[in-house]
Amino acid sequence: RPKRHDDWLIVPNLWGAVIGRPGLMKTPAIVEPLKVLKRLEIEAKDKYDKAVAEHEITALVTDVRKDVSKAAMRAAIRNDEDPIAIAAKLHTNDSPPPVRRRHLVNDSTVEKLGEILNENPNGVTVYRDELIGLLKSLDKDGQEGSRAFYLEAWNGAGRYTYDRIGRGTIDITATTVSIIGGIQPGPLAGYQRAAVRGGTGDDGLMQRFQLAVWPDCPKSWKNVDRSPDTASKQRAFETYLRLNELDPAKICAKSADDGDIPFLRFDADAQELFDEWRARLERRLREDGEHPAIESHLAKYRSLIPSIALLIHLADSPSGGAVSRQALEIGIRWGRYLESHARRIFAHAVNGDITVARALEKKIIDRKVEDGFGLRDVYRKGWAMLATQSDAKAATDVLVDLNWLREETESTAGRDKKRYRIHPKILAHPPRNELTKPTKAPSVSSDSTLGRVSSQNSTPARKTATDTDDDWGEM
Repeated sequence: RPKRHDDWLIVPNLWGAVIGRPGLMKTPAIVEPLKVLKRLEIEAKDKYDKAVAEHEITALVTDVRKDVSKAAMRAAIRNDEDPIAIAAKLHTNDSPPPVRRRHLVNDSTVEKLGEILNENPNGVTVYRDELIGLLKSLDKDGQEGSRAFYLEAWNGAGRYTYDRIGRGTIDITATTVSIIGGIQPGPLAGYQRAAVRGGTGDDGLMQRFQLAVWPDCPKSWKNVDRSPDTASKQRAFETYLRLNELDPAKICAKSADDGDIPFLRFDADAQELFDEWRARLERRLREDGEHPAIESHLAKYRSLIPSIALLIHLADSPSGGAVSRQALEIGIRWGRYLESHARRIFAHAVNGDITVARALEKKIIDRKVEDGFGLRDVYRKGWAMLATQSDAKAATDVLVDLNWLREETESTAGRDKKRYRIHPKILAHPPRNELTKPTKAPSVSSDSTLGRVSSQNSTPARKTATDTDDDWGEM
C-alpha cells in the first residue's frame, strides 16, 4: 500500500514485451529468465503426479469404506437408528483430489485459464513467443468477454466468477495474470494505430504492457562463447523459490482488516520520495501536452513504480519489512528507462500517418511501386505498416499533400478508379539500391525525410508526354 494511511492496494503484477524485427534473437533473451519458472513448473508437475498416484490409492480405500458405510446406513435405517452420523464420518474421510501448482501457461482459452486460476490464487504467467497472436485473438468477434477478462486480470486482485453451461460456476479468488512475449515492429504499429483510431483496441490494453522495451540493433557484432554463470543462475533460482513459497508473516506483512491481501508500506524516507515523485507525475498528466495514448500509459506508472520497488525489495531483502528508499530509487530509474522505450513504441500510433507515409516513401524510392499505382497495389503486398487499405490511404494522403504524389481519377466502364502519379523528379533518380555514389539531389535522399523537394540543384527530370515540372510545381 503506497500511501501512509490509505487502503489503496497495488499488486505487483506486470506485463512485458520485447519489440524487435525478426532475427534479433528476442526469444532467447525472453526464454533465459523464464527457465527458472519452467524448472518450477516441472517440479510442480512431478509433485502433482506423485500426489495423484497416492490419491488414487486412497480413493480405492474410500470406495470400499463407502460400500461398508452404505450397508451400515441401511442397517441403521432398518433398526430406526440415525444414519446421519455414519454419513458425516464418511464425508470427513473424503480427501479432495490434488491440485497442480501452475507457473507458466502458453496457449489456453480464457475458460481454461479461469479454471487454472481457480486452483492457483497466486496467479500464473502467460508466455507467448508472438504476442500479436494473443492480441488479435482478443479482437475477434465474440471475444469481448475474453478481452475484458485480461483487462481485469492485469490488476491482479479482483475476484471473478464464471458461470458457464457445462463448466458450472468457477470462483476465482484473485485474477492475477502476468504476460510476457515478443512482437515485431510492423504488426505492433498496425495494431496500435487501430487502437488509437478507436474501436475495440482503444481500451488501454496496450498501455498495460508497462515492461515493454524496443532496443536498438547493435551496429557491431562480436562472437561470445563462454560458460554460463552457474552461480548466478542458482542465486536467481533460490530467489524465485523463496518468493514462490513466500510467507507473509515472515516478511512482516500486515493483514488487511477485511481479510484482503497482506501488504507492506514504504519506510519514512521512501514514503517522502514517493509522494514527491507522484506529485510530479500527477502534474505532468494534467498539463494536456501528451497524446491520449501516451497519457494513458504514463498514468499507469502510479502502480508501476511501487510495483517494481516492492519486487526489488522482496528480492534483495529476505526479511522483508517496510519497502526501502533504495528500492524505490531503483524503481524510479526503471521508470525513466521504460518511458523512453514507451515513447518509441507509441510513436507509430501517435504519429501514425507520418509513419505509414515514410514506409510508402521508401517503397517509392526503391521502385517497389510503379507510377500510376492504385491503393490495392500497396496494401495487397502485405508490407509492414502498409498492409491495410486504411494505412495505404493515410500514406498516400500525406504524400499527396507534400506533392510527392498526384491523385488522378481514371474513368472506366464500371466504377472510377483512383491512380497515383509519382513526381517526375523522383522518377529521374535510380532506385536507392542502385546508387553507387552521392548525387546532387537533396530532394530525394536515401533517408526518410518526407520533406518538400526543391527543383534547384537536381538532375534533369525524366519527362513524359503528359507531365512536366511546371505541371507539378515544387515538391
